[in-house]
Amino acid sequence: MDPEIETRLQLLQEVAGRLARRREDLMAAAANDIGAPYRVTGIEVDLAVEHLRTMAVEVPHIEGKAPYGTVAAIFPYDAAPVMLARVGGAAILGGNRFRFGFSSQTPETARVMDEVVAPFPEFEPVVGMGNRSFGEQCVKDPRVRVLFISGGGAVGEVYAGQARAFDKLFFAGPSGLPPVILFQDAPLEQAVPFVVKRAFLNGGQYCTTLKRAYIHREIYEEAVKLILAQMPEIRVGDPQDPLTWIGPIKVERTRALLDRALAALDGANFLVPFQREGEWQGPFLVETPKPPDVELFGPFLALTPVESDGEAVTRVLGSRYPFLVSWFGTPPPGAKEAFTETFGMVYDNPDFLFTPLRLPFGGRGESGWILENTNGELIKRDGAFIYSAELVIG
Repeated sequence: MDPEIETRLQLLQEVAGRLARRREDLMAAAANDIGAPYRVTGIEVDLAVEHLRTMAVEVPHIEGKAPYGTVAAIFPYDAAPVMLARVGGAAILGGNRFRFGFSSQTPETARVMDEVVAPFPEFEPVVGMGNRSFGEQCVKDPRVRVLFISGGGAVGEVYAGQARAFDKLFFAGPSGLPPVILFQDAPLEQAVPFVVKRAFLNGGQYCTTLKRAYIHREIYEEAVKLILAQMPEIRVGDPQDPLTWIGPIKVERTRALLDRALAALDGANFLVPFQREGEWQGPFLVETPKPPDVELFGPFLALTPVESDGEAVTRVLGSRYPFLVSWFGTPPPGAKEAFTETFGMVYDNPDFLFTPLRLPFGGRGESGWILENTNGELIKRDGAFIYSAELVIG
């Protein structure tokens, strides 16, 4: 192996060790910043540490290729350890410097992360600067050749207009209401725990959490019965309590998105008691014939019965935000291929709780894209991608 690559891998091992040692501090910081349950942030840190410690498996993506220079990223308010590992790890492995700013919602997390990477000049955390100011700084700095951003559709539009400042611009856009389908032969004992836990994990505050489930009419009654039996596990409460799934929803914009989605419901029947008082929100489990097709974060899951597997496929393929789709059972002929062409990420009978960090990541259409500056021409791509393969030239 190239000695330079070996040196980078060793650096990432050291970062992993320092991250692991600050696990408790990061759990407390995320709880104070955004209300994230300790159990959730603890798992985020564990996944990030394991990812950094195993970066050698990604070496084939970067061998014989050149770095861009400085890769920058604006961290969202959720999953900062995962962002550091997945985007930062890939950037460093490719020989780049990694500059990153933090959400204004996460000052304590920013402080701890700054301390984690302090010994390593290859990492350039920027603390105390808002997302907008940090982004403007990246646009103006010619050393920043790649920028990763996330947020609502309006954010993507703003940066798309400035894409010529970079060699590559990544946008992880709104995921909308990521759907799951339970086809007629879906194994409910496997599907139901996935649906419930993936919907309400971290209070639904990941772009990958489920927001709507289309369930074949023949299994609908049994599926709802099993879902309701699972719901007592979804507890709202103190982030430090190891049984808490949903802590206080501290981010005002998230509460506003919840308000809009709930107001847009048509013919909704709420299936479980829920809280709606300030930061204490959810869980919102509703039956509705037509879930709203809007941007949404938060603890929300809509259940919709469908008369056939084909109807479920048609409904899902019409999504405004084709970020990801999951399903259980056997899709009708041609459906899997249509999902792959339409959505960034497709999960066939998945068996995980947290999204594995090495799965390709990204959406299509309004849910995400890459703008690549090639000899002054902007080329747009979308779909799921592998960070380490994208953050090198060649």
